[in-house]
Amino acid sequence: MSDNRDLLLSVKGVNKRFGGLQALSDISIEIERGQVYGLIGPNGAGKTTFFNVITGLYTPDSGSFVLDGKAFRPTEVHKVAEAGIARTFQNIRLFNEMTALENVMVGRHVRAQSGVFGAIFKTATEKREEKAIRARALELMAYVGLSAFSNYQARTLSYGDQRRLEIARALATDPKLLALDEPAAGMNATEKMGLRELLKNICADGKTILLIEHDVKLVMGLCDRVTVLDYGKQIAEGLPVDVQRNKAVIEAYLGAGHV
Repeated sequence: MSDNRDLLLSVKGVNKRFGGLQALSDISIEIERGQVYGLIGPNGAGKTTFFNVITGLYTPDSGSFVLDGKAFRPTEVHKVAEAGIARTFQNIRLFNEMTALENVMVGRHVRAQSGVFGAIFKTATEKREEKAIRARALELMAYVGLSAFSNYQARTLSYGDQRRLEIARALATDPKLLALDEPAAGMNATEKMGLRELLKNICADGKTILLIEHDVKLVMGLCDRVTVLDYGKQIAEGLPVDVQRNKAVIEAYLGAGHV
């Protein structure tokens, strides 16, 4: 690859062990700004563990991390969010009794400046900021196609719409990197088509996406580059067309039908 690439995230030599299990072995990836980067592999391959390391849920045993030209150590979730990485989860984690709009506003509060004092005493600054947060949340609800459900409790939304709501909440943090853990899980074919268009739009609007997904067709049709994990090891990395032809990937994950 050319040395003049615009790298957003560089992760090198990540290792993570749980007792006697080596969950990640020397994993390295480089994601360019504006890319959709896929992470695939069979169940138990280490994909979510890698996500959890990058986003501060797990502390790596070793590895270096550079985001947007600055070294960082992903050891605390809130600091990772402040650095510019937002994520969704394999299992939907919304505030079910809050409205859809309130869920998105929670994400936006990561960037709030008024602090605890302003929130308690309702200063003029806090009021202006809250108004701006609400306005931005409404914009994001429209962006993901959920304007009509702004005042619905999150738990009443369909499964596919809850997935979209999670993405809106993550976008509300104004992330440099949007990390999505199986966003298409449980979606029907129509919902997956809509998700693909949404992710393409997000990328076209300047965001960078790291995607874990079991829907190989979605990954190969959407991602610029793909890494494949198997038993915590990186067995392939490259363009989707090359990864699909990789013998080790076919044997470990894709099967002969993808040859």
